[in-house]
Amino acid sequence: MPTPIKMPALSPTMEEGTLARWLVKEGDTVSSGDIMAEIETDKATMEFEAVDEGVIVSIDVAEGTEGVQVGTVIATLAEEGEDPAEAKAAPVKEPQAETKTEKAEPAKAAPAAAAAAPAPTKTPEPKGDRIVASPLAKRIAEQNGVDLTGITGSGPNGRIVKADVEGAKPAASAVTAPAATPSAPVQTDLPDFDIPHEDDKLNNVRKVIARRLTEAKQTIPHIYLTVDVRLDALLDLRKQLNASLEAQDIKLSVNDLLIKALAKSLAMVPQCNVSFGGDILRTYTRQDISVAVAAPSGLITPIVKDAGNKTVSQISTEMKELAGKARDGKLQPHEYQGGTASLSNLGMFGTKQFDAVINPPQAMILAVGAGEQRPYIVDGALSVATVMSATGSFDHRAIDGVDGAKLMAAFKGLVESPFGLVA
Repeated sequence: MPTPIKMPALSPTMEEGTLARWLVKEGDTVSSGDIMAEIETDKATMEFEAVDEGVIVSIDVAEGTEGVQVGTVIATLAEEGEDPAEAKAAPVKEPQAETKTEKAEPAKAAPAAAAAAPAPTKTPEPKGDRIVASPLAKRIAEQNGVDLTGITGSGPNGRIVKADVEGAKPAASAVTAPAATPSAPVQTDLPDFDIPHEDDKLNNVRKVIARRLTEAKQTIPHIYLTVDVRLDALLDLRKQLNASLEAQDIKLSVNDLLIKALAKSLAMVPQCNVSFGGDILRTYTRQDISVAVAAPSGLITPIVKDAGNKTVSQISTEMKELAGKARDGKLQPHEYQGGTASLSNLGMFGTKQFDAVINPPQAMILAVGAGEQRPYIVDGALSVATVMSATGSFDHRAIDGVDGAKLMAAFKGLVESPFGLVA
């Protein structure tokens, strides 16, 4: 019997995606590991690999189709040795539903290729009184006053997803409920004022960026703290290190050293290496730095994990690899999901100073501008120095101003006396 190939969940938060491009056609033979399609998720465009061997007998979702729900059959595969013509007419083989009698263990991260395997028939998981729903569905339900207990989920294993709650009627008690924070507004009728223009449809990544930034500014009380940092000693150290690393074909950037400085600062001031969780405050014991990278599909933040314990040469090598994968749309979910704090550097574009928006659930982001020659007081005398402005954005629910100031002072100290970065 033919095997359905279903829209995979390429990240834990993915509920739908765009089938950007098919790399196979009907009649093609595929083997395990062959790349069949490119799928645009809410984070990046990722390659989708075959798990089974066989012949593609039908393409059921055309390339360019948006909003394809996870679990939707996108193609059909004839098994090895099966006649493709007969397989196309035969009923599709579906695996039997799982029967769960005890609490399931947390799912382990699987490679993207595994997502091509046939998904089990939807059967609600026994979870006691807990409602199984996606975070997005829960948020929409809360905003619209919808009671999830009366909704049957259409997602995998009976999970309630966005589509299930969008058309649901509000509960009676919703009239007296306080107004929820609105999602990002959708503007569908832009006036043109007879000005020549071109309209481009937003990709999924840009839509998510717009929504998340709006939510972050609406729900997180930002506090901004700026320091001016003298860079001369850091630039001298970088020159010396690059001379010693030339034989290893490693060339450190200023950003590599700033990643290390932020990580060490967070280790020195752990009150800023946190996440706000409503009635809990989570303090991280490792410094995972998300670094903003401009990719063709939009901004993405690959993560240098445990940056506080890595050498600057390790950070440099890792960042070059991550940035290249980001620009090519090849990042895997574990390479951009998570992080305990973020760094955004626009100095290479000549930007002097800016305030960045926090990337939840993180509680801080450091924005660094260009190093430039400025008048500066050195040892009580007016001099000229290379100075950079750095601004920390802090979630004031989780981080007090004094702790944010301590972090900025620690960062300034490490950059101006940078031997601590290589000690």
